[in-house]
This record gives sequence, C-alpha cells and structure tokens, in this order.
Amino acid sequence: MVTQSCGYGIGEFAVGSIRHCHSAPRLGTMNQDTTDASSARPRILTGDTPTGKLHLGHFVGSIENRLALQDEYDCYFLLANMHAFTTRADQAEQIRTDTIEIVKDWLACGIDPVGSTIVLQTEVPAIAELSWYFAMLIPFNRVMRNPTLKTEIDSKGLGDQYPFGFPMYAVGQCADILAFQPELVPVGEDQVAHIEMCREVARRFAQVYCSVDPNNTSDEDYPAAGAVFPIPRVKVGRIGRLIGIDGKQKMSKSLNNAIFLSDSPKQVKKKIGQIFTGRQSMTEPGTIEGNPLFQYVRTFIRDEQRVAELEDRYTRGDNIGDGHVKAEIADAINALLEPIRDKRDEYEGKAGDDLVIDIIRTGTARANVVAERTLHEAKTAMGLSFGERSLKWV
Repeated sequence: MVTQSCGYGIGEFAVGSIRHCHSAPRLGTMNQDTTDASSARPRILTGDTPTGKLHLGHFVGSIENRLALQDEYDCYFLLANMHAFTTRADQAEQIRTDTIEIVKDWLACGIDPVGSTIVLQTEVPAIAELSWYFAMLIPFNRVMRNPTLKTEIDSKGLGDQYPFGFPMYAVGQCADILAFQPELVPVGEDQVAHIEMCREVARRFAQVYCSVDPNNTSDEDYPAAGAVFPIPRVKVGRIGRLIGIDGKQKMSKSLNNAIFLSDSPKQVKKKIGQIFTGRQSMTEPGTIEGNPLFQYVRTFIRDEQRVAELEDRYTRGDNIGDGHVKAEIADAINALLEPIRDKRDEYEGKAGDDLVIDIIRTGTARANVVAERTLHEAKTAMGLSFGERSLKWV
C-alpha cells in the first residue's frame, strides 16, 4: 500500500486498489459515500484561498450565495490552500492556521458541513493531475491575459518577480472547479474572469478528447454530446465588489482595508469611522454615486425606506453628517455579525481546531470519491486510463 502524506497535519491518505474498467460510469450512478439526495441535486463548487480570516467582502460577494443555495444544491466548498503558496511559499505553518480559521468562519456563518462538503485542496490528488492536463490545453499568453491575474500582480506589487506557480494557479483553479463537475460557481465579481477561462478549458477538453462539435453544440448541451465536464455557469454575489475602508480598492486583508467577520463591535465602529468622503459639513450637499460610504449603506442597511431617506438627506445636505451615517452603518454591520461572532466562539481553542480538522477529513474523503471518478472519466476520454483507483484516510 502506498500512502500519500498530508503536509498539513490533517492526516494521511492510502491509495487503495485499482479497479480495471473500460468505461467510466457517470457520477449519477455512484453508490459510494454520497447519498442519493446529494447526487440528484445540481452541484456547486466554490471556495476561498486561506489568506486569513474572512471579511465582509467575502460575505456579501459569495458566502451569502452559498448559504442561500446549500439546501437546494449539492455544494462543495474548497479550501484552496495550495494556491496560497503562490505568494506565501515560506509561510506553510501560517497557511495551515489560516485554513482552519476559514472553516471556523464558514461554520459560524451557517455553512452545514453535513449537507455540504468541505474540501481540502492539497488532499485531492485529482486536482493536481487535472491541472497538468489542462495546462496543455490553454496557451500561456491566454493565461497571462486574464485580467484578474494581472490585477493581482499589480495590487500585490509583484512586478516580474512572481514565481512560475503564480500564473499556474489560474489553470489550477480550472481543475479545482471541473474536478467536481459543477453546474454553478458562486463567486465575487473579481473571479468572473477565472471562471470564463475555466469554461474555455472545459470546451477545449470536450473538443479534443470527446469529439464534441463546438459549432453545433451549445454550452448547456456539452454533457449530452459526450463531454466529461459541464460548462459551468457563474453566479455573482449580491455585491460583486465591496470597496475597502480606504475607499479606493476592493476589500482585502493584504491591503489592510478589511472588516473581518470576527471583528468586535468596537473594531467595526472604528474601521467604519476611517472611511473618508471629503465632505466638509453636515449641510454640504453630498454625492451618492461612487461614494464608498453609501455602498455600505446600500449593502448593510436592509430597510429600503431608511436607505432612501439617508440618500435624500445626504444629497440635499439636510443637516446630516458623515458621522451619523457611519454610526448607522456600524450598527447594521454589528447586527449582522453578532450571531456569527457568537457561533464562532464555539470553535475557539484546541477542541475547536480538532473539530474543524475532523470536518475537513470527513468532507475531503467524500470529495475524493467524486474527484477520482471525474479523473477516471477524463483519463478514459484521453486514452490514459489503466483502471480506477480509490483513496481513503489511514
């Protein structure tokens, strides 16, 4: 028996027997580790790179969607810890910690680890193998034209000093998604370009290895035409891009402009107070469009009548200061975060870490059944398969 070691202290996988078969059954026929109910539901794949605790941008950009869809869809939530190494290869232990912290945030928000599947990227070997195959289907210059990739290079000040693996992660993200053959990918606005590249890879694979005619096949009909991978659709969150408290760039831990889901009420109030509009007095007519303060008003104050009233008074300069608006925003955000903070407290300490690790192990074992079957289907289409393998924790 060959074991694959887990470099994150989560455990080990054993590569079990290889079952020889000449054709791969579709996922809907599986009877391993997945329930009939989950396999009958349409599937979702989305996730986060562990760069630290999650913030409000993550919540309104994607997590809200996950919560709304997790009962209706067969949801796979990926911990993209391998991608974290693209800019933090010397911080392996911190990446492990951040991975656990993200799961705590997910659970605190209401992600159900029983009804949904939480997946650790580095323990799904099918993702790494598919990444290699997909890298042969997409030109390097197409990868480098990805606007999200270019924005990350600029915002992180990488210049031309990024590692070879940095652009490779854009291809790896295609494998993250397609390994689970999802129909839908809920993401923030900044990830739409990545999903479009994923769709291109899925089409290209079908055309090269599954004899799908692109001129006579719509995206929706690719599976019926014999494609291994469905062409996934993107679903952008309620707020595609939440501005950070600097009022300039999207909310990001690395830019030090984030309000975290675990921030205390005092921290939230202090951070909201840092938003600058340039307005000088309570009677100065204010601008709504492009004003970061009012993106927060529209995002977090859910009473539409109150939002309209604030906008009207602010526009007219009707004796309303930025400080008053900020106080209402902070109150609304704290009302949202209070149950999340309370729930997250249940997962603090070593006992909480151990519970999270158990959840990761259970979900990843379940995910590997799906990903290995997908890989076998892909390799069968490519003419590479010598049998179907299985993985298990030891």
